[in-house]
Amino acid sequence: MKRFTLIACLLLTYLCAAQAKDRVFERPPFIAWSSTSIEIDKIVAKDTATVVHIKAYYRPKNWIKIATGSFLKDNNGAIYPIRRGVGITLDKEFWMPESGEAEFELIFPPIPYNIKSLDFSEGDFDGAFKIWGIQLDEKAFRKQAIPQNVPIHKINKKTELPQPEFAYGKATLKGKVLGFQPEMPSTAKLGLNDPIRWSSFSEDITIREDGTFEFQVDVITVTPAVISLPTAEIPCLLAPGKETIVTINLPEISRRSSKLLKDSKPLGKQAYFEGYLAALQQELSENTINTNIIENPLELIKDLIGKDISGCKTYFIDKRNELFDRIESTSMSPAAKEVLKANTNITTAIGLFMGRSLVMRAHVEEHKMNREQTEEYYKNTQIELPTDYYDSLKDFSLNSTPNLYAPEYAYGILLFSSQNAIIQPLLNTDKGVLFDMGKAFQCNRSIDDFSPLSTQQLNELAALSSPAYKELLVGINKTLLQKIELNKQKGGFTINQVEDVSNEELFTSIISKFEGRVLLVDFWATWCGPCRIANKVMVPMKEELKDKDVLYVYITGETSPQGVWENMIPDIHGEHFRVSDAQWRYLMDKYEVRGVPTYYVIDRKGNTTYKQTGFPGVDVMKAQLEKALEQ
Repeated sequence: MKRFTLIACLLLTYLCAAQAKDRVFERPPFIAWSSTSIEIDKIVAKDTATVVHIKAYYRPKNWIKIATGSFLKDNNGAIYPIRRGVGITLDKEFWMPESGEAEFELIFPPIPYNIKSLDFSEGDFDGAFKIWGIQLDEKAFRKQAIPQNVPIHKINKKTELPQPEFAYGKATLKGKVLGFQPEMPSTAKLGLNDPIRWSSFSEDITIREDGTFEFQVDVITVTPAVISLPTAEIPCLLAPGKETIVTINLPEISRRSSKLLKDSKPLGKQAYFEGYLAALQQELSENTINTNIIENPLELIKDLIGKDISGCKTYFIDKRNELFDRIESTSMSPAAKEVLKANTNITTAIGLFMGRSLVMRAHVEEHKMNREQTEEYYKNTQIELPTDYYDSLKDFSLNSTPNLYAPEYAYGILLFSSQNAIIQPLLNTDKGVLFDMGKAFQCNRSIDDFSPLSTQQLNELAALSSPAYKELLVGINKTLLQKIELNKQKGGFTINQVEDVSNEELFTSIISKFEGRVLLVDFWATWCGPCRIANKVMVPMKEELKDKDVLYVYITGETSPQGVWENMIPDIHGEHFRVSDAQWRYLMDKYEVRGVPTYYVIDRKGNTTYKQTGFPGVDVMKAQLEKALEQ
């Protein structure tokens, strides 16, 4: 009996010890996240608490914050509210060191032994950190993470690139987001790298609760596109009358974008394609050769330090040749290689056209010039191009239809369409897809500027090689005409006359009209893409602050054509002023407006509390307005 009691006690002691042993989950994989700023290095599940070890990655001398409302939610739906932070104080600004990396711990209540996964969330406010599907059983997760019912395309070494067809019609994009949860953002962005609408087309894709989506868009030929999720971009190809089906693998996308997990074993491919040119799309999606030579301007300028314009040309041609060798050495299909080479040619040509500007910027960087020195240098420097500088463009096939598959052709058309005086003599023609796309782009640019197509423009479109160009743009033009009519009925904006005062008194006369209010003064222009994007994304913020004592004042100059300005501002609620060129130049100099958009926040007493060139984001802008309201 004593022996039995002893064994029982020993067994109980063993079980208690086993129960008390901490469970440690090192660098657990996860399904998705809202931001790459924080990662989970380790989770320690104790009997008394759950300790989440965080590694933070953010800009040095900037701060992050963890909210007191943060919580964990397990796969059964149970909530575990945060208790405290170790190495970080909840709701307080945590300033990042020079390294841009930091570590801290978050303490939560203990979780049951049988929990398979956790979600971390700060709550449902803008900018909240969220990590979904943190896996506590990695082995089981890996078994089911890689989808079993998606096609696997083998590379066919004989596949040639199909000749693109032109026809105005709808392209269909549909698919599924693997691992999607209803709590995740339910929209993705579709951006078209369409040479005609490159600067203006971006639409929301609605993701259903089961992760599926479907979207249709008007196109006229093969068109590269990008599906943008919070932490990933998936390239794809669309075409009129064709269906592109893509299965987006969130766990693998998260692994690739994670600093801690990027070297771990893959969880399949980031996307799987079916339908239109599925095998080619799969190859291009998995390609690791960056053929965009101009993608990183800062690095590009560093590389060009000490080079003159001839050295700049040599640099780009050498880069092109190196990329061609790398592309040719891969095991990709001839079709995929042709797309990559086309993109290389396009970005090389863009680099050559930017040569003067790049060489001058490299000179400024090399000599660490201040603003006054830079302005003087640009004013007095004229770089002469060698007579054969652009000759290599003859070999770049810029006027061939395979370029339509290349994602940077859209940006190329924006630039090339203004360089016909150089390109036409080199190619000895003004016909072909390069010139057709350039003319169509210029027509769409008119529409973007709220200028309906003229009879002459319609005739020019009718003369292009395919009726699809005109069909697409007539439809876009019709939408503009309807919008202009609708704008005539809109309110919420006021066109103000500029008072007849001296330049020195101009700004004071503008803001004194609204004395006693908190003002957001926006120096902007109708042609400024970032200005227009900022105005659009601030609409919800304006709605949130509509009951606050805030007024929005917009100032532009004569570079914003009056007709364009009048048609655009009905969608920009606030007080609008359009000043003369002389007045604009004075304001730029006096108030140190170095570019548009530039924002001033002015409190009720007329004091400037915040100034920023470039849109700082909705959260920052809202915080600055609320700060001014409190003063």
